[in-house]
Parts: sequence; C-alpha cells; structure tokens
Amino acid sequence: MNNINTIKGVVTAIAALLSALLGTLYVPVLLMVLCNIIDYATGLMAAKNRPDGGISSYRSIKGIKKKVSMWLLVVVGAILDQLLLYATHTIGVNIPINFLVANIVDIWIICNELISILENIVDIGTSIPGFLIPLVKNIKSQTEHIADQKESEDK
Repeated sequence: MNNINTIKGVVTAIAALLSALLGTLYVPVLLMVLCNIIDYATGLMAAKNRPDGGISSYRSIKGIKKKVSMWLLVVVGAILDQLLLYATHTIGVNIPINFLVANIVDIWIICNELISILENIVDIGTSIPGFLIPLVKNIKSQTEHIADQKESEDK
C-alpha cells in the first residue's frame, strides 16, 4: 500500500509540475502525446494488412522521429508565443492570451493524428462511422482557418 501511495504522489507531483509549466498547453499536449501513442500502436496493428508489407524497423524509427518532430513543432509555437509576448510587452501592449500559436499547432497535430488513427483502424479491418473522418478533417480545416485569420489580423 505504501508503494502505491508513493507512486500516486510522484505522478501527482509530475502532473502538477507539467500543469504549472505548460498552463493552457497542458491538456492539448497530453492529448497529443496520447494520440501519438495510439497512432503508433494502431499503425503497428494495421501494418500487416497494408500492401507495402508488415512492420519494419526503418518505418518504425521514421514514425518515432515524426512524433518527436511534432512535439518540436509545439515547442516552436511556444517560442513564437513567447517572442510575441515579449515584443508586445516591450511596446506596452498587453495580450491576455498565452500560447495561442502553440495551441493552434497542437490542435492541428491532434487532428492529423486522429485522421491517421481512423485510417489505421480502417486498415485493421474495423468499420467506422462515415461521419468521423469528415468531422476530424473539418476541425482541422477550421483550425487552419483560425490560424490564417490570426495571421491576417497581425499584418
């Protein structure tokens, strides 16, 4: 019982630290990492049903590199957010939104991962409701539209 309480305490401390560091990015980052894991797992399950063959270490490493690159894209978005925050504070403008760019990047990545997960599930042989892929693609499109609007407003 004591070990379980220690594990709970460590997990709670890590979650609290991440929440304090990431702020509004906490939930989207957790969802992105969860989607990365699910996409990787469903990709492995679907590999044997694809025409290009089964599982290969090359494709597996390439997939892991893509996941790490996704995390780096969110970091780039967070850096851009901090630069914008610094610049606006320097000129005396207060912007009440933190991590806007990083959140948009994160939501876009989550949508891509969800599309990939759904495609993997189809390749595994499981039927999915017809509205799911168009729904996720619509959310992705709306995210891109919001980002384009923000870019236009900033010019």
